[in-house]
Amino acid sequence: MLFTNFKEYMWLTKAIIIFSGVSFLFFGISCLFSNFMVLEFKRYDLEKFRVLVGLLQLLGSLGLLLGFFSKNWAILASLGLAVLMAIGFMVRVKIKDPFILSFPSLFYAVLNMILFVILFRFENE
Repeated sequence: MLFTNFKEYMWLTKAIIIFSGVSFLFFGISCLFSNFMVLEFKRYDLEKFRVLVGLLQLLGSLGLLLGFFSKNWAILASLGLAVLMAIGFMVRVKIKDPFILSFPSLFYAVLNMILFVILFRFENE
């Protein structure tokens, strides 16, 4: 049965936390300081949300990495990043981006939702 013992998923959760946490650290910095991201948010017609998105990505990254010390931080951060990336995917679909450009947001939404489910399921272990 899937999700029966947290120890079976310990290596998986650590790998996802590191991968996603480091990814969102770079995404957040890029969102705040990259000229490319300034142009992308203009293309999305969401330029007023660029700084907010960058800060949320950095907070999500920090929350995931703090999850090594307190599972509650990782639970909250993984859910927040999953929602943020699901919204990002919907924006990409709305502006009719090709799937290859939309896929990363979908990938990170699903990845963080998987992490959330695992962590939430075994919250007390």
